[in-house]
Amino acid sequence: MPGQQHTGRTEPPEGAPSPAGLPLAGVTVVALEQAVAAPFATRQLADLGARVIKVERPGDGDFARAYDGTVRGLSSHFVWLNRGKESIALDVKDPVDREVLDRLIARADVFVQNLAPGAADRLGLGAEELAARHPALIVCGISGYGDSGPYRDKKAYDLLVQCEAGLPSITGGAEPAKTGIAVADIAAGMYAFTGVLTALYERRATGLGTRFEVSMLEALGEWMGFPYYWTEYGGVPPVRSGARHATIAPYGPFAAGDGGQVFLAVQNQREWGLLCRDVLDRPGLEADPRFAANPDRLTHRDALETEITGVFAKLTADEVLARLDAAGIANARLRDMAGFASHPQLAARDRWREVGSPAGPLRALLPPVTVPGREPAMGPIPAVDEHGAAIRAELGLG
Repeated sequence: MPGQQHTGRTEPPEGAPSPAGLPLAGVTVVALEQAVAAPFATRQLADLGARVIKVERPGDGDFARAYDGTVRGLSSHFVWLNRGKESIALDVKDPVDREVLDRLIARADVFVQNLAPGAADRLGLGAEELAARHPALIVCGISGYGDSGPYRDKKAYDLLVQCEAGLPSITGGAEPAKTGIAVADIAAGMYAFTGVLTALYERRATGLGTRFEVSMLEALGEWMGFPYYWTEYGGVPPVRSGARHATIAPYGPFAAGDGGQVFLAVQNQREWGLLCRDVLDRPGLEADPRFAANPDRLTHRDALETEITGVFAKLTADEVLARLDAAGIANARLRDMAGFASHPQLAARDRWREVGSPAGPLRALLPPVTVPGREPAMGPIPAVDEHGAAIRAELGLG
């Protein structure tokens, strides 16, 4: 789906798998990006075969490179978000470097930026100005709170946006808690990714690019739909319940006798009966008036969990899981990150690959959309300005 003005080369970076045959082969993306939200969106475009040119600050580059050094000296965030991209370091306020950027944008199909509020407009890279110069260009801006309204210029970091969206108010136990991942950034990145795909599809019919924005608050707000409706029309917010389900019981963690943590979920009365008879071997619990229906089990959750834990204390986690599986009760083992990395299901489905990096080959998980016979690009992670000289030469600039 190359744009009318796209004339840039489409070869992958050195060492990357060829994007030939991938759905976005021939699409060039220029990304003036940093941190998490925009890089997450553009990495997914790169996995689908797009050529993604990442514009970084001279010297240190994307500040996410310095978040940590846990991946053989590289940042875990940067490794996760930036495979398959080309890196060029540009001072966008320098006239010579700005000419490089302008030429790149003129050849691009997509321009993505998540600069500080108002920065793109001050640099002459606002959506309307770019659309006037390049009608076929797709322009995506990612911000914390949107390009209008009283929060327009407010700094937006993931945890702060989580707070504004109310997420910690329903997460945790006695105290509110943030999520363990940058969920506001990830939500914004996902909607930016789907927005670009939609705009590319639309351009096939119109020949014109689309200007669109994604705000972290509005992206995460979409994901807050259930607690919003529960509160708006129920009159009270969902109760923070730690790792337990706020409105269903039993649904949550239970300790086995060997210390393993098993999660189980009972969704209906039939499953409640199966749990009592076939898993707990306590058929009398099924008719106990304290546990007769889900609202009763919620009211008496502490007593219910005492009954269940008393049985599980005599079993290992493997034995508990085997009983639950045999009874058809949904369950899971609480794994740590090492347990996830060695998950037998991922291994059985051959979900791990290696990608190149300045620190050598690194293990990476395949993208979750699986198309038979298609392998995502999953190119190497670039060093700062690794492709700068080649890109300048391509543009005819020394």
